[in-house]
Amino acid sequence: MIWLSWRQFRAQAITAAAALAAFAILLALTESHMNSLYAGSGLTGCRGGSCAGMASQFLVNLTSGHTLLLLPDGASLYVILYFLSVLVILAVPAIIGIFWGAPLIARELETGTGRLAWNQSVTRARWLAVKLTLTGAAAMAVTEAFSLLQAWWAAPIGKAVGLGGSASIITEGRFGSFVFPTHGITPVGYAAFGFALGVTAGFVIQRAIPAMAVTLAIFAVIQLITPLWIRPHLLPAEQRITTIAAAGATAYPVGPTIAINAAVAPGHPGAWIISSAAVSTAGQPARLPVACESAAQRELGPAGSPALDNCLTSHGIRVAVSYQPVSRYWPLQFAETGLFLVLALALAWYCFWRLNRRRC
Repeated sequence: MIWLSWRQFRAQAITAAAALAAFAILLALTESHMNSLYAGSGLTGCRGGSCAGMASQFLVNLTSGHTLLLLPDGASLYVILYFLSVLVILAVPAIIGIFWGAPLIARELETGTGRLAWNQSVTRARWLAVKLTLTGAAAMAVTEAFSLLQAWWAAPIGKAVGLGGSASIITEGRFGSFVFPTHGITPVGYAAFGFALGVTAGFVIQRAIPAMAVTLAIFAVIQLITPLWIRPHLLPAEQRITTIAAAGATAYPVGPTIAINAAVAPGHPGAWIISSAAVSTAGQPARLPVACESAAQRELGPAGSPALDNCLTSHGIRVAVSYQPVSRYWPLQFAETGLFLVLALALAWYCFWRLNRRRC
């Protein structure tokens, strides 16, 4: 049964291996030059407050040059490769669900070969177990391989961001909406879920093409809602009330209320800021003081209004910051990965249950 499953799966395996090799070659062609730029930036062994400035300059250098003839003026090869590699890792689980998962059972039902396959000496449960185990393990391995290759290539960027580098469009931290699901072990969970979702959709719809479309739609929705509504609640967030200046916050008037965006959690560099709100000295939600209305009516720039910030501070307005400290990175990784692995197992169980009850 394992040999038969491999022969049926070898075309997808060869395609995946070729895509992985092409991905590795593309990144390897620029990795050595990026490392040389990092070594020449002076960041190796850097300590102290000067690191942030050098890290920012290194990131600016990456995004401001090294173009190719086919690229438009001002387009950086490293920026394009960075976002392309991240998008590839985000898309791989969906592609696996569409082309590996959806046809797995739907193809048997469409062509009628299921009647033959499920009435042999091999039981239905064993047939499905071998299919899911072999293909699912390959899906998780391939996705994690893409992630590890990208992490190896982007290591200098990650180090520069960790040293306080900014002023670049590739300075998303470890908890960023694009970085978190494409690094660590979360790609394994997404791959397992995407594959199981495709298999289940194919079994329920019983037609491969519609099942592919449904798999893509559901997986895209999951990718959108996870960083917004699921990930922030996987672990209880820390809370802290601090001053507007200490939080690097920017305040904006919204009618009679105040919208305030904190940039940092004081004492916790690199923390993931989940939410922030303006509060009074008593810790209650604050409204815009009447005395600050004139300051609020002035033109606001990208950094807000210093006059408004000073006025709010003078009236005792503070910032309540909800955040996840850096130490929660791996617990969050395990929690999110575990969530999607559990969902994948639940979908697999449903397929076993339905297949055993099906009359051929």
